[in-house]
Amino acid sequence: MNEQQSKKLDSKVPAGPLAEKWDKHRFDSKLVNPSNKRKFTLIVVGTGLAGASAAASLGELGYNVKAFFIHDSPRRAHSIAAQGGINASKNYANDGDSVWRLFYDTIKGGDYRAREANVYRLAQVSEAIIDQCVAQGVPFAREYGGVLANRSFGGAQVSRTFYARGQTGQQLLLGAYQAMMRQVDTGKVTLFKRREMLDLVTIDGRARGIITRNLLNGEIEAHEGDAVLLCTGGYGNLFYLSTNAMNSNATAAWRCYKRGAMFANPCFTQIHPTCIPVSGDHQSKLTLMSESLRNDGRVWVPLKAGDKRPPSQIPEQERDYYLERRYPSFGNLVPRDVASRAAKAVCDKGMGVGTTGQAVYLDFAEAIGRLGEAVIRDRYGNLFDMYEMITGENPYKTPMRIYPAVHYTMGGLWVDYNLMTTVPGLFALGECNFSDHGANRLGASALMQGLADGYFVIPYTIGNYLAGGGLDKVSADQEEFKTVMAEVNGRIGKLLGIKGKRDPRDFHRQLGKIMWDNVGMGRNEAGLKTAITEIGKLREEYWQNLRVPGEPTTLNKYLEFAGRVADYFELGELMARDALHREESCGGHFREEYQTSEGEAQRRDDQFAYVAAWEFKGDKAEPEMHKEELKFENVELKQRSYK
Repeated sequence: MNEQQSKKLDSKVPAGPLAEKWDKHRFDSKLVNPSNKRKFTLIVVGTGLAGASAAASLGELGYNVKAFFIHDSPRRAHSIAAQGGINASKNYANDGDSVWRLFYDTIKGGDYRAREANVYRLAQVSEAIIDQCVAQGVPFAREYGGVLANRSFGGAQVSRTFYARGQTGQQLLLGAYQAMMRQVDTGKVTLFKRREMLDLVTIDGRARGIITRNLLNGEIEAHEGDAVLLCTGGYGNLFYLSTNAMNSNATAAWRCYKRGAMFANPCFTQIHPTCIPVSGDHQSKLTLMSESLRNDGRVWVPLKAGDKRPPSQIPEQERDYYLERRYPSFGNLVPRDVASRAAKAVCDKGMGVGTTGQAVYLDFAEAIGRLGEAVIRDRYGNLFDMYEMITGENPYKTPMRIYPAVHYTMGGLWVDYNLMTTVPGLFALGECNFSDHGANRLGASALMQGLADGYFVIPYTIGNYLAGGGLDKVSADQEEFKTVMAEVNGRIGKLLGIKGKRDPRDFHRQLGKIMWDNVGMGRNEAGLKTAITEIGKLREEYWQNLRVPGEPTTLNKYLEFAGRVADYFELGELMARDALHREESCGGHFREEYQTSEGEAQRRDDQFAYVAAWEFKGDKAEPEMHKEELKFENVELKQRSYK
């Protein structure tokens, strides 16, 4: 890659002191006056926290908004599954928190692989998010005196996480949903339910519309607009088994990648340390147990390898509370990547528990003895109930069994400071962009980013884009839309016409195993090369032996999955390629060749302190990597330590 090519990435970070960048940028941004806002139509794809908050905010401002979602109601978006809380630097606990500390914890937690300016802005607007949600009626937990309660999450030594028991995502989504439905009632937001985005339409190099499939009747539709906002979440379901909802997928983002939007740091995936372990091949997804449980739960394994005694029969002196032992300053609240690798390490040594040996204990006996069962039930009751419903074990009486699982993706579409991709007019919000979390996201920061992008960032930055002019009126009847619609129909016809013997879920399960074994918690050169080879072979078989029953003109889950799995093959190969090129360990990307003597991630800042953004060059050509060098002017690059 030459220097000229790297200039394709302009982060558009404003000049000036870090703490003043966002305020200065807002002032310098062009505005659209109220009477002109109603002349613009904006397309929002996805109505989780990022999408619903964006649609509500933009409708409130006077724009015409079309909102598309794959469910029957926006309330079913996967944001509803977030359990533990949302971070904000309010310092209600008076324990030393601040905007700067939240910024620093996030940069450090991401192992110094995030853009400083974006992260600081996230910390700045975090406080306004809480005020917004309280005004909407979100029922955050409160102390006896009425003030909002806080608890701790991994990677922080302060209590900055606001929560609604174990249902924070649900309550925040209901708040954003209500705000959006108010705009639906005014006519400023139009909802398109049960639609899946299958492609992006560009005219004169700008994003001007999307092609969707009506999931109920199979109709292929074209929708035009003046800008497209992608709010479609991450790509964790590539691994087949993950904590994501079954309908969560990467197709919309991947289609945009193939239309010119660069994909940044795809190998940065998060493995969550507290999930219910895999119990058999019959499973199609895994269940998260909130990180908030590590406030009161203690993680341990037997000291002796192969010890299969029930936990109640293992005395205290024969237990290894390995997180407390290895990381005394943070204990059980180390960041997710650290806790996940530590769990894998003890299980690899034969100290894992349960029938598979791929689990560790999360024990609440000490907390129940200290606080009483009623307090623990009040804090985590719905999580304990869910665990018992799934496993048949009572966590008030016996420790939970947990093990890491794929949960979140820090990589995503590359965006600049305005959240715009390398395709003008295409914006990416929330988890589907790469911008805020580096190589590892801290717990309770996903909800923060989604609402920050939707409520407080995009209303300013999209106005600056629209005010720039040059947006001629377009129609879905134009040739550009017809061409892309024909391509979409061609892909659907190709999937249906193979008439093989294996269904898409079977292929997906096999792809997921390749990814978990070679591009999961531990990665190495040989394994990554193996993954690239095996994915290629499996993809070749896919296009020869796929079976998609049914018709395209009706509800057809096989057809939905078939298109998504086809994209997963390509994305999986890009992930492995990205992991292979990044010869260092950082955050969730752990290359076994690059670790300290104590088994911690070893970065190579002199060579890899950059964002790797991949450009699509054609179906039969290798993608081209571009670098955005990361400049750290406010924090010192150093080895992370949570000891």
